[in-house]
Amino acid sequence: MADIYQDVRIPTSNDSVYKDECLYSFDSPASENGLFICMSTFYGVGKDHVARHCHLNPGKNIFLHISRRRIPVPVDPNVEPTRVTKMAIGVEGGFDVNGPKRFTFEERYAIYIHPNVIIPYPDQASTLPEHVKQSADAIIAAESAFLKEERTSMNATWNGEIRQESKHAQTLEQLNNGRKIPPNGWKCEQCDLKDNLWLNLTDGAILCGRKFFDGTGGNNHAVDHYYKTRYPLAVKLGTITNKGADVYSYDEDDMVEDPNLAVHLSHWGINMMKMEKTDRSMADLEIEINQKYGEASMIEEANSKLQPLYGAGYTGMKNLGNSCYMNSAMQVLFTIKDFQEKYYKNCEFYFDHAKDPVHDFNAQTAKLAFGLLSGLYSRQIPSDEYFPFQPPSIVRPQMFRSLIGHGHPEFGTKQQQDAAEFLEYFLEQVHKHCINDPTPDASLDPSTCFQFQLEERLYCPETTQVRYLTRDDIMFRMNVPLDAAKNMHEVLHYNKTKADMENQGLRTNELPVVRPIVPLTQAIARWAEPEIVEDFRINRERPKATIRKTQRFLTFPDYFLIQLKKYTYNDDWTPRKIDVSMDVPDEIDLSSLRATGLLSGETPMPDDDEKATLLPKEQINEDLLEQLVSMGFSIEGCKKALANTGNNSIEAAMNWVFEHQVDPDFDTPYLVSNKSSTPTADEESLGILMSMGVSRSHAIHALTETNNNVEAAIDWALSNPEKASTSHSLTEALPEPSLFEHVIQKNSRFRDGSAKYHLVAFISHIGNNTSCGHYVAHIHKDGRWAIFNDETVAMSEHPPKDLAYLYLYKRTSS
Repeated sequence: MADIYQDVRIPTSNDSVYKDECLYSFDSPASENGLFICMSTFYGVGKDHVARHCHLNPGKNIFLHISRRRIPVPVDPNVEPTRVTKMAIGVEGGFDVNGPKRFTFEERYAIYIHPNVIIPYPDQASTLPEHVKQSADAIIAAESAFLKEERTSMNATWNGEIRQESKHAQTLEQLNNGRKIPPNGWKCEQCDLKDNLWLNLTDGAILCGRKFFDGTGGNNHAVDHYYKTRYPLAVKLGTITNKGADVYSYDEDDMVEDPNLAVHLSHWGINMMKMEKTDRSMADLEIEINQKYGEASMIEEANSKLQPLYGAGYTGMKNLGNSCYMNSAMQVLFTIKDFQEKYYKNCEFYFDHAKDPVHDFNAQTAKLAFGLLSGLYSRQIPSDEYFPFQPPSIVRPQMFRSLIGHGHPEFGTKQQQDAAEFLEYFLEQVHKHCINDPTPDASLDPSTCFQFQLEERLYCPETTQVRYLTRDDIMFRMNVPLDAAKNMHEVLHYNKTKADMENQGLRTNELPVVRPIVPLTQAIARWAEPEIVEDFRINRERPKATIRKTQRFLTFPDYFLIQLKKYTYNDDWTPRKIDVSMDVPDEIDLSSLRATGLLSGETPMPDDDEKATLLPKEQINEDLLEQLVSMGFSIEGCKKALANTGNNSIEAAMNWVFEHQVDPDFDTPYLVSNKSSTPTADEESLGILMSMGVSRSHAIHALTETNNNVEAAIDWALSNPEKASTSHSLTEALPEPSLFEHVIQKNSRFRDGSAKYHLVAFISHIGNNTSCGHYVAHIHKDGRWAIFNDETVAMSEHPPKDLAYLYLYKRTSS
């Protein structure tokens, strides 16, 4: 019998041990049937998937079975709960990832030999070979693969106590103006607030701090003071102790360390060694705001008594630390039939054909689809019953998040991200993995349900000539025309009242907010208006002219995804959210926006005489070309791959080949213009720009304009607001003249149909900008609105349609 153990391995520090959850489902050691860890691959599988694992991995049928059971812990009413003191997870003073300790856990182990041998461990360890015992002990002691990842990324992201020394600490100027700061009795010098006060270390001014998005905090007087004086460092009064204090650098826009703080404070008569903490630190405030997110506030319908919903399609998702942007997006996508049929219907196929399930996009997307749609993880838990195992009430999409974020500079972190950018990126991945999909439904690409074509008509009043262009998109992005507000008089009165109160030093937190009410139909109409484009060059032979550009829809998608551009910049380029209430109809009809193409009697603008030539051999990296051709691809297709991916990366070129080898012109001689090729923006550079609030499309344009120089691209993006990006140098966006057709033909790969839609979902955002705050989804299904707020899934009483960021409309059946 010893031969059956020959494939058992002892995990080393280099091995990843997946002992948190199943590869194919959301079973865990705390589930009713526990988890089975393969002692050869160290993959964990649930009971229903053990046979699949053995079939896909012949000979690897020895498992360590882990069963975790809950034992109630009596609550002592005389003992206060442990206070959170650090913005960190899994460390002393930080957040407890398991929540309040109402239970303790007991783990039981067994060696399971598929299909029917169970050996209790360590009770019957004497019957096992030594290396099997060593393997079992090492698996039990090993830190799980995901716990390693969580601890590393969470602490790097959340630990608010890791601060860099300020560049001003050694050279800070301090004025000799005779000020001395008393030990108490502080108040803001401009508004008389007595909390959240900051002492400017240069001139001794005491002013209130920033206003948080929920209206608390201060009135921004300390920030305003910095912009007037440029005195960079301030310390928060009430946080000063003999161990330090909260010091903020306005110039560096971050909490910082000041190693000379004691000297800087003594200048104002403050003995740091005798001070005691009397106010909440910034970490305290951040923790409080983060904890509020779990209490269903604001857009989360906090004032409603939400009735929980259970069953298939009503499964909550665990927030893995700022993962609400992903959770809300995926909840919306998996209400769409295309995604259900692609991944839920075919989940068994994807599981059976995944060679490396942890890193297989289709398998992990199918796993999430199964978790959300099967209903197995959305069961009501009676409050008066005790379960020794963890009842299935939500899914924890750890594997999915790790996979989709792998290698991405933004989505690979545990920081908050833009839900719209995530949707766009995920749909790109769906399309990419559908190209060579082996499933029987390989032709079904669910991302195409969002795709549409736009027609741009360029009209020159001087010559009365026109030019038609097309571009593809998956998201309809619109500006918010505040000047179209229905309640402009009330808004102006509110703004004046608020300004007068602030000038008098009065608090405005209790003043009822009056938001501009802008009809969504007005925003669409504004988008459809002609746009004036100056300095447009029709061709090389003519001087620049002023033209009018209009946009219309060449095709209408099955699902119409709208993004409101609520995020803009102040004059100093700091991000700002437009506080607006949208008047959103349940039904919209876009039929009037359908494109016409070249009309009878219209005269096309002349093209340049620039001719296309065969791609010169010297432009191609011969070494990379040889490698690609050796893989069996045509030489012309390989040339195209290198030319379109920067001519310097074999991996990027291979990805291009895999995506385009089915193109009908893949093997034809590649034609390029005489002008130099456009550089390709890489994901890392895109991530840097997007982290500053620049949209993905605008970031690509900026990098293209600056030859992938990140610093220059940042300057370009800030100097050319996004609206200008669409109209700047339109000649560069034109197709090659030899390939251009004036009469636009609809591409058959785009779905098209009625332009009448009804609202089926929306995603809302709480916070000042897309890189902070919280996302919540509302979805209309089964004749009612439901709120999907991470773990909480409930019937919505007052769906806040007017405050959303993304809207999803579905084509009305006709």
